[in-house]
Amino acid sequence: MTTDSRSGAGRRSIATLIAGALAAGGLAAAGVATLEPGAASASSHREAPLISGQPQYDNTDVYAFVSPDKPDTTTIIANWIPFEDPAGGPNFYTFADDAQYDIHIDNNGDAQGELLLRYTFKTHTKNKKTFLYNTGAVTSLDDPDLNVTQSYDIDLIKLHNQKVVSKTKLADNVPVAPSNVGKASMPDYNTLRKQAIYKLANGAQTFAGQADDPFFLDLRVFDLLYGGNLSEVGRDTLKGYNVNSIALQVPTDMITESSKQPIVGIWSTTQRKNAQGYYEQVSRLGNPLVNEVVNPLKDKDKFNASSPWYDAQFLKNVTNPELPKLIESIYKIKAPAEPRNDLVDVFLKGVKGLNQPPNVRPAEELRLNTSIKPAADPKRLGVLDGDNAGFPNGRRLTDDVIDESLQVVEGELVGSKNDLGDAVDKNDKKFGHSFPYLANPTAGSRGATAKGVTSGNDVRNQLGDALQPAGSSSGMSNTGLIAASAGGGAAGIALIGAGLMWWRRMRSRVY
Repeated sequence: MTTDSRSGAGRRSIATLIAGALAAGGLAAAGVATLEPGAASASSHREAPLISGQPQYDNTDVYAFVSPDKPDTTTIIANWIPFEDPAGGPNFYTFADDAQYDIHIDNNGDAQGELLLRYTFKTHTKNKKTFLYNTGAVTSLDDPDLNVTQSYDIDLIKLHNQKVVSKTKLADNVPVAPSNVGKASMPDYNTLRKQAIYKLANGAQTFAGQADDPFFLDLRVFDLLYGGNLSEVGRDTLKGYNVNSIALQVPTDMITESSKQPIVGIWSTTQRKNAQGYYEQVSRLGNPLVNEVVNPLKDKDKFNASSPWYDAQFLKNVTNPELPKLIESIYKIKAPAEPRNDLVDVFLKGVKGLNQPPNVRPAEELRLNTSIKPAADPKRLGVLDGDNAGFPNGRRLTDDVIDESLQVVEGELVGSKNDLGDAVDKNDKKFGHSFPYLANPTAGSRGATAKGVTSGNDVRNQLGDALQPAGSSSGMSNTGLIAASAGGGAAGIALIGAGLMWWRRMRSRVY
């Protein structure tokens, strides 16, 4: 565990270490945390009781930034389904068919969305007689061996006072990039990623599919504050996990009110169809780290079902945060004086003169001033380090929101200078230089190869031609399929022999 340093030198003390340890898993963008194990983790990864059991509908993070390679456009990325294990087959990770995945844009600061970009998905299965996600090596999104696929539509809905003014279909039946099953199943995953980037009208682009989880932090705070002696620190505990991402790059003038008012507020929601057939909001996310640690347990599900224009009901959670007082009582680090209007200004209104729109109504949104050009050399601490193109002015993939938020919560803006951090300063994978910028997902085949196994032995070679897409024919019998599957060597033959012996024994049993 180390402290942050804007100069590179960094100060280190036991108080700093302890506060940093508290922050990595329990830091709130507006300063409240609970320390009970399992009460919160990551940036809206399993942040509320109800949504933690519905991962397909669970927003994890939202990013918004002026595109570094196309500064006349804005990129918005929203992620769902936390903690995707790359080897989590045979039912890999899909967007829900009964959900509306929405990106909201408030372009006048009134806490209401004037634009709504709605993604809806549909799942397609070629061969329902197999349990496999893919029946052979997949080399393209339309490969017949990709057994389970998804497609999506995008609707642009314009609103005034939450009433629909117009609805436009922006895209129809766009293919989704699949889960990265492994190197045998998907030998060139990057090609599949590129094929899933779809160009819209007016230079816009869209992508939907699996990606490496771009959020980085150490979550082991819940093991009695990093092992009880600060021995469990400095590791990106989201390393190796994937998420399902929606990325959208649009001309900036498409989402702003005007060139004179370039600030937009952005958040994402998920609506799930209920038993009566109506859509009901079950998840919501704007700034990182809010619902899981700003709001107490009694407010978490309410927040997920609410809208920004009702956020006054949660204001006290921001102005009177729990975390600084908790740190002061345990570790004697003095909490800043309340009410914490500095947190309201930064996280509910936007920074005045930077990303605060005129006549702003305080609300939990990720606010971005689209007139600020991308930084040639982005700094991970964003605005705190003089880089006004970074968090909390929007959020780039490389922004270290844990360290930034901790320092603000502990009083950086009201005279209590500090260099606190969780010792995880960057993602485990490098991000791309062009849309959708996300790193490719970790493959399910990660890890060492078994001894004596040669490379290049793909799924089709192992299983034989018996596994065919629906409508295809095969001259291979069931016995042939077993023989082909066992062709890998003596271990396969031994396994079949053991299975036959078990079958003979079980024939005599009556159930």
